[in-house]
Amino acid sequence: MIDQAVGRSSAVTEMPDELRANVKLLGRMLGQVIAEQGGQDLLDDVERLRKAVIAARRGETSADEIARMVATWEIDRAVQIARAFTCYFHLANLAEEHYRIKTLRDRDAGGTVLPESLAQAVQELGAERAAELVEGLELHPVLTAHPTEARRRAVVTAIQRISAQLTEYNTPGRGASERAESERRLLEEIDLLWRTAQLRSTKLDPLDEVRTAMAAFDETLFRVVPQVYRSLDAALAPGTGTRPPLARPFIRYGSWIGGDRDGNPYVTAKVTREALLIQADHVLTALETACTRIGRTLTANATFTPPSARLRAAIAAAEDANPDAVSEMATRSPQEPHRQWLLFVASRIAATRTRNLDLAYRSPAELLADLRLAQESLEQAGAVRQAYGELQHLIWQVETFGFHLAELEVRQHSQVHAAALEELRAGGPLSERTEEVLATIRTIGWIQERFGVTACSRYVVSFTRGAADVAAVYELASHVDRPPVLDVVPLFESGADLDNATAVLTGMLEIPQVQARLADNDRRMEIMLGYSDSAKELGPTAATFKLYRAQERLTAWAAKHKITLRLFHGRGGALGRGGGPANRAVLAQAPGSVGGRFKVTEQGEVIFARYGHLAIARRHMEQVANAVLLASSPVVSERTAAAAERFGRLAEKVAAASEQAYRALTEAPGFPEWFALVSPLEEIGSLRIGSRPPRRGLGAPRSLDDLRAIPWVFAWAQTRVNLPGWYGLGSGLAAVEDLAELQAAYAEWPLFNSLLDNAEMSLAKTDRSIAERYLALGGRPDFAEQVLREYDLTRSLVLKVTGHTRLLENRRVLSRAVQLRDPYVDALSHLQLRALTRLRTAEDLSDHERERLSTLLLLSVNGVAAGLQNTG
Repeated sequence: MIDQAVGRSSAVTEMPDELRANVKLLGRMLGQVIAEQGGQDLLDDVERLRKAVIAARRGETSADEIARMVATWEIDRAVQIARAFTCYFHLANLAEEHYRIKTLRDRDAGGTVLPESLAQAVQELGAERAAELVEGLELHPVLTAHPTEARRRAVVTAIQRISAQLTEYNTPGRGASERAESERRLLEEIDLLWRTAQLRSTKLDPLDEVRTAMAAFDETLFRVVPQVYRSLDAALAPGTGTRPPLARPFIRYGSWIGGDRDGNPYVTAKVTREALLIQADHVLTALETACTRIGRTLTANATFTPPSARLRAAIAAAEDANPDAVSEMATRSPQEPHRQWLLFVASRIAATRTRNLDLAYRSPAELLADLRLAQESLEQAGAVRQAYGELQHLIWQVETFGFHLAELEVRQHSQVHAAALEELRAGGPLSERTEEVLATIRTIGWIQERFGVTACSRYVVSFTRGAADVAAVYELASHVDRPPVLDVVPLFESGADLDNATAVLTGMLEIPQVQARLADNDRRMEIMLGYSDSAKELGPTAATFKLYRAQERLTAWAAKHKITLRLFHGRGGALGRGGGPANRAVLAQAPGSVGGRFKVTEQGEVIFARYGHLAIARRHMEQVANAVLLASSPVVSERTAAAAERFGRLAEKVAAASEQAYRALTEAPGFPEWFALVSPLEEIGSLRIGSRPPRRGLGAPRSLDDLRAIPWVFAWAQTRVNLPGWYGLGSGLAAVEDLAELQAAYAEWPLFNSLLDNAEMSLAKTDRSIAERYLALGGRPDFAEQVLREYDLTRSLVLKVTGHTRLLENRRVLSRAVQLRDPYVDALSHLQLRALTRLRTAEDLSDHERERLSTLLLLSVNGVAAGLQNTG
């Protein structure tokens, strides 16, 4: 299937040899599987559609001709063809991931410092200045269960198995029989992918989401963290692994999965408690495995590596308390005291996991003390490589993950708290909802007693409008027997809330519990900024500038009140929800707002895109840490501040005009109903990609306020319009008549540069001709014309300001990826349009036909998401 496309497209012919070879191999195998399972006639139909959409891209056929061809197929045949193109995208994405990993390794092997790496940051800042910044460095990714991963977990694991076999197949130096066996296994796994249902038959529950996130921890996160620290340590000074580390652990993971109950009735106090227990089981298992592995390899003989007096005393004390366990280890490992000790430590970690209180560690600090005891002994014996090698990795892992893996954060809507307080103050019987609020607070207290305060103390309040919304949580906590330690985090989401943020914080300073927390934590405070809802309300351009100005004001407020402020960025994966390259986003923040600290949400498809493979995860973490260090340096801050001041008036003009254009469309009477007709908005909820309901209410949205930001972005991506990523920008740029000044802003101001580059990426994934066919379904040509007119204006002006002759001209790899996929996404869009048109216009559908059309629609939604590589 895919191999026959090679040479058909300029994007394909520009592919590097290794990428082309993998695409050809996987395509040949997929074609073979399709022919075997569905017959040669199915493969022929797939090829007919593939050739037609490629011809349409060349102007050799029309969209109408393709629509007529698609309409001739029985629905079941169309479903099979949609499955074929969806599988293609999974394999194409896999081939590109393999090439990306190879490219990273080749560049690293070249001996030069990688750009956007920790080594590059240290080189640019100087070792002394970098060491100072490292002391305050904090990187805090927070995993969320926001429903943006369209693939089933079974599909993800099938792709991972294919990935492993592809690696085996491409391993150099293999014999013919080994290669033949790898090819057989590869074909077997692709066959299984084809046989695996692409759509979920049951809805996820919150604990399913917790377990899915655990896969990323087990496979990647636990291992990548010490690698990142090692990179920093090596960059700071020579001799890493033979001296005490200069790199301190700066990564802390958080999680909303099982804690975020805003709009999700399925997240209960019981679920939150169970989520933390699942996390603890995984991290303690990982720590036990690592400690056992290191202990078994630490065969240093006491004659050559004598233990310290403190270690000898500790082993003797352990033997007195646990004679059977320790004596058995001594018998198996005579004259190997360091090995004995670490295997004993591993047994205590196991006891911690199984709740054997006689042997269990009471805290991560106790475990760290035992590990450092071994490290100190090895160093004194001259075994510095053993002291600061793998053992140091384990110490870093304990420091990073503790016994809880990630800090579980609770989120709830301010209105829920207000209603609960009203009931409590009235003194009457409490509703089930209020009882659940109190149960959640008690659960936080239980988690803190079991795992410590850092395991769960942050409580995020959605739609914070005033300091009273923060005070409400503390008042609610006073109604439980033993109130837990709480850091209540206000979340500012709407434009008005962002404008009012500093006033809310000033009010918070009057709350006694906030005063107490500031006294206890060295005057540190956290607030959260919501990118999704502000972008949905104001449009992407106005929201970008609104968030930037809010950060400026918040930074000044914190300095005035002598508070160390950490901004928590609630960014989505898609461009319409604050997504885009994370490192560029950090460098575009307001001067002083980073200050060595960056906390951000990671969700859905982003989690597996960034953390699905060790090499890619390490690169991502280094890029973000690089950006945080550089953004915190005075030179970068001063340069950014100067650009923001110079182009401040220009930004105001662009923002105002863009918001006006955006609101003129989205607030027009009938727009929400039209949007529901031209997109698969209603059907997206049937994908069962998350436990949370897609909207704050039932039925079609009466206004955009009823609709969550994720389905808003997801549905527009399916229409090939991608409106949330660019709409209004053209009108904003047009309001500035000085092209040279716009070009200067693009060249000098990271925020403006990032805004236009992200819009350019979104425009590149937009297809005007296919978008027209979707927009026509709503019966409102005025809306359709308005959208297309803004698209034409935005595309034209973005090219003029950037100086590009075509979209993504300066981003060859991304451009190649988009061009390679475009025709195949077109194929799925035509299949989707067939189903959507019939579902929207036919009045005589039988239940069976409606069901089959819905299946076709959802399969195409899944495939388009895989092809565009973003959902929400």
